[in-house]
Amino acid sequence: MKVLMVSSEVEPFFKTGGLGDVLAALPKALKKANVDVRVMMPLYKCIKDKYQDKLHHLGHIFVDLNWRHQYCGVFEYVENDITYYFLDNEFYFTRAYDDLDLERFCFLSTSAFEVLPFIKFKPNILHIHDWHTGVMAALFDYKYQYQPFYQKMKIVYTIHNLQYQGKFEIGHVRDMLPLSDKYYYGNPDIVNLMELGIRYSHMITTVSPSYKDEIQTPRFGEGLDWLLKQRNDSLVGILNGVDYDIYSPEVDNLIAYKYNFDSYQVIKKKNKKELLKSLNLPTNTDVPLIGVVSRLATQKGMNLVLSIMDKLFEGNVNMVLLGSGDSSLENSFLYFQNKYPNKFRAVLKFDNTLAHKIYASSDLFLMPSEFEPCGLAQIICLKYGTIPIVHEVGGLKDTIQAYDEFSHKGNGFSFAGYNANNFMYTIQRALQMYYNKNEFQTLISNAMHCDYSWNSSALKYKKLYNQLIKIKKE
Repeated sequence: MKVLMVSSEVEPFFKTGGLGDVLAALPKALKKANVDVRVMMPLYKCIKDKYQDKLHHLGHIFVDLNWRHQYCGVFEYVENDITYYFLDNEFYFTRAYDDLDLERFCFLSTSAFEVLPFIKFKPNILHIHDWHTGVMAALFDYKYQYQPFYQKMKIVYTIHNLQYQGKFEIGHVRDMLPLSDKYYYGNPDIVNLMELGIRYSHMITTVSPSYKDEIQTPRFGEGLDWLLKQRNDSLVGILNGVDYDIYSPEVDNLIAYKYNFDSYQVIKKKNKKELLKSLNLPTNTDVPLIGVVSRLATQKGMNLVLSIMDKLFEGNVNMVLLGSGDSSLENSFLYFQNKYPNKFRAVLKFDNTLAHKIYASSDLFLMPSEFEPCGLAQIICLKYGTIPIVHEVGGLKDTIQAYDEFSHKGNGFSFAGYNANNFMYTIQRALQMYYNKNEFQTLISNAMHCDYSWNSSALKYKKLYNQLIKIKKE
C-alpha cells in the first residue's frame, strides 16, 4: 500500500501546532505497519539549515494556476526510512502564514498532484490535512480523477480543528483555481476550503471519536454540522497518539533528570526543584505544582483559568504557565504574576525545552479547553506522572477518566459543566488527593501505565485505507 500525506507543516521541519506533531509521528507508525508512506510539504525558507543542507534536488516542473505559470522545485529528504518531498517556490514559501495563504495553499494543493508523475510515485491513498489542503479533494473531483495516472487514487481528509476553515473571497478563489461553477455554491461571496475537503473526500477522519460526534452538532459544528451529518457514513474518529520516543521521562534529553515509574517519587521532585529554581520561585517541593502549557486562547479555556486564580492562590500551591497568543490574555497572566510573585510564573513564549520540563516537574496539569479535537498535552502528562485536570470534551473525554477512590480506577480529574465553579471544585479535589499519598500514588501508577502510542491508531488508519482501496485484510 502506498500513501502520500500532504500537509502545511511537519515537525521537525516546520510546526505551529499539533498538526505538525501528528505529521511527524503518524508516518513513522504507519511505516512500522508496512505502509509505504511518504510526506509532502512546502519548502519554507525558515526551515533550519541542518535540514535544508541535506535536501536532494530532484528537478523542477511548472504548475498552472489558471493564468499563472509557476515554477515548482522538487526536493527529497529521507529520514527513518520515510521519504519527505519539499515543494519550492520562493514567492509563496519565503514566509509561512500571512496574506498569501490562499495562493500559497492552492499552489501546494495543485502542485502535489502535478509532481506525482514527475517523481514516479503513484499512491493508492492521498491523505490530506486540515483546510490548507482541502481544495485537493475538489481538484480531484473536478479534474484529476479522469486522468489515467490518478484514476484509482482515494482521498482521506483529516480535520484537526474545525474552527480554522480557510474562508476566502470567491473572486480570489476563482482567479486561482480551474474549478467549474458546481464548486462555488452556498455563500455567494465566500469559499470555504475545509468545506470542499469535507464534501469531496472519499473518507473524512477526526482526531478523536468524541470530536467526530460533537462536530455534527450546532454547538461544535462551526457552521458545518449540517454537512458533516450528511457525510456521517464517511466520517470516522481515530484518536491521535503520542510519540514515546520523544515524550517519555525515560528517554527525554530535555529534562534535568530522567526517570521511570520505579524512580519517579524521588526523581520527579528533583526535576521540580530545578524548575522552581530556574523560575525564581520558592523551591519547597512538598508544595503542589500546577503546570499549564498552552496556546493562550479562549478555546483552550484560558479565560476559565484566569477566573479561578485568586481563589486558587488562597491555598498553598505554585503554578507555572507557558504559552503565547491573545495579547489580552497574556497581559492578564502578567497581572497575576505581579500579584502573586512567590506562587506564579507566566512565560509568554513557545519554548519546547521548558514545555518538557513542565511536564516532568508538575504534579497537576490544567487543560480546561472549551472544545478540544484531541489534545496532546494531557496524553504526554500521563507518561510523565503529571495528573491532568480536563474539561470532559473531545479528545480530553476520550483519554482522561476521572479517578474513583472506591474502585481506584481512572487516570486524572475531569469536570462536565463549563464554568468556574465546576473547574475550581475539581482542582480542589485534585489538591486534596495530592496529600493522600497512597491514593495519589495509585493515580500516578494508572496514569504512567496508560498506552496512547501511535501503534493502535496507525492500524486503524491502515484498516481505513484498506477499506477504501478494497484490499483484503492481511
